[in-house]
Amino acid sequence: MNDESKVQKAEARDQKSAASAELRPLTSDLCSLTLDTGHAAIHDCWNTIGVEGNGSCPELRKYVHCRNCPVYSAAAVQLLERPLAGGYRREQTEHYAARKKLAAPAKISVIIFRLGAEWYGLATKVFQEVTERRPMHTLPHRRHGIALGLVNVRGELLVCASLARLLGLEEPESRVPRSASRVEPGTTNPKLGTRHVPLLLVAERHGERIAFPVDEVEQIQRFQDDELREAPTTVARSTLTYTRGVVNWRPPLRRSRLGAATEADAHERVVGILNADLLFDAMSRSLT
Repeated sequence: MNDESKVQKAEARDQKSAASAELRPLTSDLCSLTLDTGHAAIHDCWNTIGVEGNGSCPELRKYVHCRNCPVYSAAAVQLLERPLAGGYRREQTEHYAARKKLAAPAKISVIIFRLGAEWYGLATKVFQEVTERRPMHTLPHRRHGIALGLVNVRGELLVCASLARLLGLEEPESRVPRSASRVEPGTTNPKLGTRHVPLLLVAERHGERIAFPVDEVEQIQRFQDDELREAPTTVARSTLTYTRGVVNWRPPLRRSRLGAATEADAHERVVGILNADLLFDAMSRSLT
């Protein structure tokens, strides 16, 4: 062992001895404070004169941060090794022995969308994608049914059907194609200051894909069976035929261009949950 290594080891021993000497009065102060229970209190000097306090502790020059100080370490050991409070084991035993109350998983998962002024939900499992409205090619001799035309979705020509016509809703003029290459622009609600781009929902059932235009797609929402109520008699008969029931739904908070919460977010909306089997069977019959 060379002389330089001996000197380094000697310096390390001296520093360790000095730190121990400095620690003795501090740890004695730590143990001198007692609680009413008779156990030593924790001397949290870091909250008074340390980094969480006024920073006046002279040891900060040496240790830079309280977490490097031996007093902080001693307090941590004292905290971890403190005696258990009375009744702690009993409380923990009762907590873990209690029967767990598991929330029932939501059984109805739907995608909520808007047709005109009405909101509907259809089972999430039937949808494959949501895409932007695109050029539509009309079909000859199919102007009065639910078939609007053909659309190209990822290189595949799909029949585009009007769900609004099937449900007996008033057909907005903007949804009827004016030409084979027209794509409807987004619509702006001046009251809310928000802009909605008409979309296409692509659904699949029994290997058959179909697209239908909607005015707005909101989100995937899950409901419990007991939240589903019977549709009121005021609902149009054609819509009632394909409706499983209705649920109340409050849309997520949305901000207008001015930064204020929109007026529509303050009210619950009634969403008609459609029966996918009945709906697609009716579509198939109307398209053949």
